[in-house]
Amino acid sequence: MIKAIIISGKLVQDHEFIYPFYRLLEENAIVDVCLLGGQPVEGILGTKIPPNKEQTIKNIDECLAENYNLLVIPGGAKAMEYLRQEKKILDFIFDFNNHDKIIASICHGAQLLISAKIIKGRKISGYYSIKDDIINAGAIYVDEPAVVDKNIITTAHYKHLGPWMKKVIALAKANQ
Repeated sequence: MIKAIIISGKLVQDHEFIYPFYRLLEENAIVDVCLLGGQPVEGILGTKIPPNKEQTIKNIDECLAENYNLLVIPGGAKAMEYLRQEKKILDFIFDFNNHDKIIASICHGAQLLISAKIIKGRKISGYYSIKDDIINAGAIYVDEPAVVDKNIITTAHYKHLGPWMKKVIALAKANQ
């Protein structure tokens, strides 16, 4: 069974949270949502995150990498600016990667991968405006709908949500 955690925050790019969230629920995955402070937030377009009233929200203090086999990081430039300042989140991502668990990142989510210092030497995609940041962090920037490098799956834009999530789910199922 897929046990996923989505780490996000206020001003997340709504599409990039909503699509993976519901797509994972369609796969009967267990999906936990980790938000700073453990309270609902609004996406940049005004969507309530998470959209389900019954969805359990966790604070990063309640989350252990060992409880999950998939980490999803939606983007949104403003959300990432807040999240990448939180050492506990970066430590969580670093630990997740050290255990070769699946990490799926879209758009500006790559900024958390950069700040967690896990992309050096890896093929990584991310929003076009952070291409230089990805390269400067030692990664190889690739602009494709779904870039897979070992346990990390990335994409640059929500226009690629379909192919990206298809790869994410396939890899998550193969590594249960």
